[in-house]
Amino acid sequence: MIKAVIFDLDNTLLDFLRMKEAAIDAAIEAMIDAGLKIDQADAKTRIYAIYETRGIEYQQVFDQFLEETLGKIDYKIHAAGIVGYRKAREAKLVTYPHVNLALTELLKRGLRLAVVSDAPRLQAWLRLCSLTLQHHFDVVVTFEDTGKKKPDPAPFLKALGELGVKPQEAIMVGDWAERDIEGARKIGIKTVFAKYGDVTGTKHSGADFEIEDILDLIPIVDKENG
Repeated sequence: MIKAVIFDLDNTLLDFLRMKEAAIDAAIEAMIDAGLKIDQADAKTRIYAIYETRGIEYQQVFDQFLEETLGKIDYKIHAAGIVGYRKAREAKLVTYPHVNLALTELLKRGLRLAVVSDAPRLQAWLRLCSLTLQHHFDVVVTFEDTGKKKPDPAPFLKALGELGVKPQEAIMVGDWAERDIEGARKIGIKTVFAKYGDVTGTKHSGADFEIEDILDLIPIVDKENG
């Protein structure tokens, strides 16, 4: 019997990559308006190269970008970029369709809900609170909680422990086959691949189930619980 549902956060509950790209575009436009002499496409390539090296959550990306581009940090340009980024982030940070409805339906069935994310703790909570999702979840496990990233079993095991359920009593929903699905599957958690959030064109997820809409999760849970 399924007693708990564990969700990945980015690209499973919220459209993170769409938000990130819009925020970066807005930041670059703001920095150019503030006096930065650079082509928009060139700036975007440089910023994403930093993310590729440092990780998509790297918080000093504009500092490094300006140091590499100008040889120093021009604080007028820097501040303009940060403000542009934050405004666009707030405007573009949205859940996927039917997320709130699906979470409500799961809670009505008495299931406990958790998030397991590789994001830094503060960033994960900021996203959840910005979307008023924080009250839906009994447990939120982020990178700082174990020092390990998926597919390492540690984040999944911590979530199970805090939820008070066994692996066979939980189901994991995620968009990244190699991390979300493989990591959960290896410790005996049933898995659901969120195809709607997949940006890499995954052909074989290895999941027990695949869904095109998060609401498709409801009949899966109902059938599992007979």
